[in-house]
Amino acid sequence: MSEPAVLVADNPAASRYEIRVGDQLAGFAAYRTEPNRIIVTHTEIDPTFKGRGLGNRLAAGTLDDLRRRHLAVTPQCPFMAKYIDEHPDYADLVAPISGTTT
Repeated sequence: MSEPAVLVADNPAASRYEIRVGDQLAGFAAYRTEPNRIIVTHTEIDPTFKGRGLGNRLAAGTLDDLRRRHLAVTPQCPFMAKYIDEHPDYADLVAPISGTTT
């Protein structure tokens, strides 16, 4: 039996990128939008899918889509920030938050 397909896709209505294994939601990267960038606020993988590398696949899929869309990212989520630190080929996408936010 073959493994179910793994797909990362933007769900703009929910303000998150989702990773699905077959037809099951396995995790997401929540974000908020600003002009020309997104701010990733939280990344989560469902516990039943942990240990399968899906967090990394979600991060890569999210960042690859942002690159295709010519958008920058501000990783407020510690997981996404660590992923970018460990994969410097994505460093050019990072845009710090400018100004004061509350």
